[in-house]
Amino acid sequence: MKKLIALLLAAAMCASMAACGSKTEEPAAPAEAEAPAEDAEAPAEDADAPDGTEAPAEIGEFTTVTEGILTMGTNAAFPPYEFYDGDDIVGIDAEIAGLLAEKLGLTLEIMDMDFSTIVTSVQTGGVDIGLAGMTVTEERLENVNFTDSYATGVQVIIVKEDSEIASADDLEGKLIGVQEGTTGYEYCSEDYGEENVLAYTNGATAVQNLVQGAVDCVVIDEQPALSFVEANEGLKILDTEYVIEDYAAAVSKENTALLDALNAALKELQEDGSIQEILDKYIKAE
Repeated sequence: MKKLIALLLAAAMCASMAACGSKTEEPAAPAEAEAPAEDAEAPAEDADAPDGTEAPAEIGEFTTVTEGILTMGTNAAFPPYEFYDGDDIVGIDAEIAGLLAEKLGLTLEIMDMDFSTIVTSVQTGGVDIGLAGMTVTEERLENVNFTDSYATGVQVIIVKEDSEIASADDLEGKLIGVQEGTTGYEYCSEDYGEENVLAYTNGATAVQNLVQGAVDCVVIDEQPALSFVEANEGLKILDTEYVIEDYAAAVSKENTALLDALNAALKELQEDGSIQEILDKYIKAE
């Protein structure tokens, strides 16, 4: 009698375990259940890699703010690096971040915020990376790490077409519009005095103040400058470079594993031409 009860209980347990599995799975054959442990675990190595991609061999273990997601902080008013297309944030940085996320087996999530808050958000763990046409500076390196550079930026000067300003030498005593928290603000404040520099939330607002006569010029990166001049009649970019700088992604100093993973992925994307392809897509040769 006890043997009969034991057999019935065993049968009930087997039925219960089968009911907890996936509806689409077939019960494993006895021979498969006894397969060596290393064979059963082999597929897990590429479990996180998206279809059609292969993570660089140099990429090790790392963590992100939210598991499975690469959270990018940016200021989406900086075309062609980041800007809105309808409800979507697109541009050079958005596409590069998308490829980096794929290489790392992650899904990209972009958060739009004031440029001046991006470094702090990276530093405090609000986002994983800051990718916003951001220049590597000694001051920023005190708070965050930076990946290898992926592009070169040039600070230029926007003026009205009838302006008497012909070069950076003519900015002394002029009112200069810039985007807050940018290197343009730092350079101009140092070169011409903070009292002559007016910082705005974004570049578009700075340019509108130039159009309205509130400032004499705007100092900003060349690529967004081209977009702003095209969108506003009566403006021009001076044929002179103010500052040349490197762009990179900001990463928390506490997350060196993610920094290493991003650099490994970035290296592959540069070597296979993917980064240059994105730059060429948005920045047309003259």
